[in-house]
Amino acid sequence: MRSRLAAFGLAFSAFVAAAGGAASQGSDIQIKDVWARATPGGAQTAAIYVTMASVTGDRLTSASTPVAQTAELHTMAMDNGVMKMRQVDGIDLPAGQTVTLKPGGYHIMLTGLAQPLKDGQTFPLTLTFAKAGAQQVTVSVQKVGVTGPGGETGNGMNMPGMDMPMKH
Repeated sequence: MRSRLAAFGLAFSAFVAAAGGAASQGSDIQIKDVWARATPGGAQTAAIYVTMASVTGDRLTSASTPVAQTAELHTMAMDNGVMKMRQVDGIDLPAGQTVTLKPGGYHIMLTGLAQPLKDGQTFPLTLTFAKAGAQQVTVSVQKVGVTGPGGETGNGMNMPGMDMPMKH
């Protein structure tokens, strides 16, 4: 058991170092790689992706940002060969595990964008956790079509049609 805890401690330390100080003081929540894709003019929706971890376990319960009227927690899953998106009331962060919101899975859905998101832009996002409370982070807007936080493409997560805003 001690070796497991030590291994987690090392992995979590590496996560913290990679997060570059994205954790809040006094919180065991670590947040990194917060990003969204640029949107075409007139788009009213966008998605935010993020990687999170918690030493003791927590639950992401909501999100908000001044760039959109609403920010909802969503998931996407295949149902009889059809990709379906639905709102969820929270996303669990099991103790000692990394949770990544990414294209084709869990994400934060923005609706009612005030203006299109542009490549290179940044904006604030508040993530609210059941135990850790509100944590403010900065979202980095990437090019349309990227599949990861550093402008990555072609890792198999890009889905046809996902570059365009989805209607609800």
